[in-house]
Amino acid sequence: MNRIALPDGTTVPALGQGTWKMGERGADRAAEARSLRLGLDLGLTLIDTAEMYADGGAEEVVAEAIAGRRQDAFLVSKAYPQNASAARLPRACEASLKRLNTDVLDLYLLHWRGSVPLGETVEAMEQLVAAGKILRWGVSNLDVEDLEELGPGLSACATDQVLYNLEARGVEFDLLPYAARLKMPVMAYSPVGQGGALLRHPALSRIASRQGATPAQIALAWTLRGDGVISIPKASSEAHLRENAEVWKIVLTPEDLAELDTAFAPPKRKHALAML
Repeated sequence: MNRIALPDGTTVPALGQGTWKMGERGADRAAEARSLRLGLDLGLTLIDTAEMYADGGAEEVVAEAIAGRRQDAFLVSKAYPQNASAARLPRACEASLKRLNTDVLDLYLLHWRGSVPLGETVEAMEQLVAAGKILRWGVSNLDVEDLEELGPGLSACATDQVLYNLEARGVEFDLLPYAARLKMPVMAYSPVGQGGALLRHPALSRIASRQGATPAQIALAWTLRGDGVISIPKASSEAHLRENAEVWKIVLTPEDLAELDTAFAPPKRKHALAML
């Protein structure tokens, strides 16, 4: 599996595991935790979660999944924007650490921008690093202009997690090149889209047939076609998880990529940052 270097030199797998909507139903939690554990076995060791997901329930599922295996996982969680102040971020972090049953987060992100000045959030993040509560910090759903407002703190920003898939390619116009110049990877959430419409597109079906793969695998492989992108699809079943882990066997051809560009045109101008 390809690995991606963070700005501090730490490498993580380019394919991780998302947890959005996990923990919402108590009856599903055991199966969701088993899926995450299988992902660890298959090398998908980066697990992304957030205090927002199921009001902390997803973090509790992750805690069950990594019980006895904390050293195998690279844990990412995210803070609400209203909790991104100097006063509230330490408390939000402690609450996430408690739900995750761990002493430290590998990466802590601002979930999206709110009313708290970004400079204050940077200082609060750095205080958490100094206190040993997190190893590094980053952001989510920030565009180029927002990143520039981080000022000197931008050099310590480990990633920007954004919506990126074949239907949402706006970040290719300026955000991806900007991040590449900083040698800061971008983390792609919802890489196979939402609701299944993307996966029913005829172009994906044709390429999947040629490749002996599924449309979801083609969509995921597309996000991983270059350097600098970490993709975090959610998989709450063993079959789906194994399907994701097989993506590394797929090499999209120039013909495949051209067909996808025809079906899902790359941006020719600046677009407002898409978010879910």
